[in-house]
Amino acid sequence: MTVVPEDPYFEDDQIEDIGLTWVVSKRRMFDDLSAEDAERFLPDGRLDAMWLSLAESAVDTFDRTKARQLGQDIDRLTGSPLPESTLHTVWLGAAHGCFDPAEHGPDTRAWLNRMRAVWLTRVRLDDPDFDPAPPQPVRDEALRQAVLRAVALVADDLDRSLTDGRLYGVPVPGFVPALEAVVSQACVDLGYRLFLRAMKEYFVRVETPAYDAFVALGKRFDYPPLLVGDNLNYQV
Repeated sequence: MTVVPEDPYFEDDQIEDIGLTWVVSKRRMFDDLSAEDAERFLPDGRLDAMWLSLAESAVDTFDRTKARQLGQDIDRLTGSPLPESTLHTVWLGAAHGCFDPAEHGPDTRAWLNRMRAVWLTRVRLDDPDFDPAPPQPVRDEALRQAVLRAVALVADDLDRSLTDGRLYGVPVPGFVPALEAVVSQACVDLGYRLFLRAMKEYFVRVETPAYDAFVALGKRFDYPPLLVGDNLNYQV
């Protein structure tokens, strides 16, 4: 059951994403910063500081339940058996290749744990006794199969979009199998949201049968109404 925030502006019909995929979705907000805001969000010109500030912003933006989704998402990934290559590929695909964790630390797990530490510090400013719950990944087999079928509907177009850097920006080869590994070995819910994020970042065309399948899955996950369709390249 979705918990509605106290502030009506952030009721579910205004929420476009949650957790780690919300953080990734905000990458464009820094493109047109004023000099003052750039100094605020990019101290010493560090791009990693901007991303870490987004982890803090998740706590300020959402009600308690959704704010804590970021920690859950990170724990679901870092606590999984997925290798570094898979985590790195999935991150790059979801972020349109615009930020490479390998340039700011030893590996993607270390980067995600840095983000988690910033998030947890911010949560504990409001709740000093907060103790994160153990990761609770979604591993329902029926949902897993449904997500993999949905991915298969657009897999060729998605793969083409992420590997042809001439047309779509930074190439990220191997994204689809890496994503399928997240769905199967880490968390079905997070894997599906990372899939939707990549579809939107690379503006992959979606026709009605796939769109209907995506929306139906969103309802099964009890997502906010805008999370699936907002900015999706749906062609009627």
